[in-house]
Amino acid sequence: MTPGAAKYQRVLLKLSGEALLGDRPFGISPEYTRYLADEIKKVHELGVQVAIVIGGGNFMRGAAVAEHGIERATADYMGMLAMVINALALQSQLESLDVPTRVQSAITIAEVAEPYIRRRAIHHLEKGHVVIFAAGTGNPFFTSDTAAALRAAEISADVILMGKNKVDGVYDADPRTTKGAKKYEELTHREVLDKQLGVMDATAAALAADRKTPIIVFDLSQANAMLRAAKGEHVGTLVHA
Repeated sequence: MTPGAAKYQRVLLKLSGEALLGDRPFGISPEYTRYLADEIKKVHELGVQVAIVIGGGNFMRGAAVAEHGIERATADYMGMLAMVINALALQSQLESLDVPTRVQSAITIAEVAEPYIRRRAIHHLEKGHVVIFAAGTGNPFFTSDTAAALRAAEISADVILMGKNKVDGVYDADPRTTKGAKKYEELTHREVLDKQLGVMDATAAALAADRKTPIIVFDLSQANAMLRAAKGEHVGTLVHA
């Protein structure tokens, strides 16, 4: 691999909805979303094909809403709409940086996004477009983590980049609340499942394990961390087969 070159040809970037919060308690920070777009552009300029799955937790989580009396499936569909909002915000910031971007939604919302079609998504990636997969899997009871593992498998991504908010890897306890929490430099998929480390939900982790898709967990707030991960440099925690 030549210096500065990318290790991975095609990556699936998983962002939580909270990634768009910045310092806000709710909604979208245009400034922080712009920062994320800048970080994604750096990876794109390496010649890496970038697909993105984004959650909706900055607006709402279906499971949490369901606890307040809204039927769970309905609450999950509401969460999918939040994911579409986030996808459009990120698309707008990327396109303002001259990064061609397409949003594909797992639920039909033709006025603002293409329907998710696997072959079309791959075609966009091969043409150099960033593709944002919105609305999760399109099914209630499945998280955006599961959507990330599923889409990564469908497009044959080389790696899943799990961007976290101010957490620089996988720990044996929450480092934000537990003093002395131990960071793992490397883990196997089986260890993630057996130790229930919360890298992603169990369904997503099992799918990634079955496909032997490596996962890099890193801190989004560290400038160039995403770029370094795409280059194959050691960043955060590597989960592999």
